Amino acid sequence: MMSSKRGYFIENIKKEQLLELLSKGKRLDGRELTDYRPLKIEVDVIDKAEGSAKVSLGDTQVIAGVKIELDEPFPDTPNRGLLIVNAEVLPLASPYSEPGPPDENAIELARVVDRGVRESGMIDLGELVLVPGKHVYAIFVDVNVLNIDGNLFDATSYAIVSALARTKFNKYVIKNGEPVKTDEKIPLPIQTIPVSITAARIGDVILLDPNLDEETMMEARLTFAFDGRGNLCAAQMGGSESTSEGFTKEQVLKVVETAKLKAEEIGGLIRRQIGYAEEG
Repeated sequence: MMSSKRGYFIENIKKEQLLELLSKGKRLDGRELTDYRPLKIEVDVIDKAEGSAKVSLGDTQVIAGVKIELDEPFPDTPNRGLLIVNAEVLPLASPYSEPGPPDENAIELARVVDRGVRESGMIDLGELVLVPGKHVYAIFVDVNVLNIDGNLFDATSYAIVSALARTKFNKYVIKNGEPVKTDEKIPLPIQTIPVSITAARIGDVILLDPNLDEETMMEARLTFAFDGRGNLCAAQMGGSESTSEGFTKEQVLKVVETAKLKAEEIGGLIRRQIGYAEEG
């Protein structure tokens, strides 16, 4: 994603090899078109956070931390808690990363992943209300991208979902009309474990989990979010600045079918690695 927008080009010889292999249904790293790179999730990696997780998807690495505070609800949703996601790409994550406030790529990353989590109904925000219209729990998720080797959307989603699923925070009660923090630790009201699946189109070939080289050459990208029961909850299309072409209707339908099956597989990996019970 970010590398392509910053004008990163792989060597011509590698590009030729990639295109030749793709025409045969193979990839430079030996994967099949629908294969994901190895996924490793480490939980509870930040001591001061209510929940945290570090995800390695191949060589792409992302860490997420969760903090929970009391806050006022938004005026139009007085009976719902808050979920706020922020993402930052560390300068050492890529030769093309720059220090400073989050750029448009980091903002898009946070927005797309937030939508997948929110639209899946992962957290019952209606259960995070202490006093309607006045006091609700606010969930702040901060993401740091440690290393970029393609497919930040999925890696970031897995980190956020894992951190939220592991979160435990201090319960508040109302005494004399005011909120009081207790020592009791409670989990978030988790309803499902959403799974993000990203596909890239390079010419007529569509593949899953694009790495950095493949993202540099992709002409279009689709990112889907599925809930734990396989329901499609959110979708986002993107791609190269050099082309306005996306996916045909037939390609989208095929990708959805393939992505749904892959989401079942990846979802099982996530649940096992974070110690979350299977959904009924």
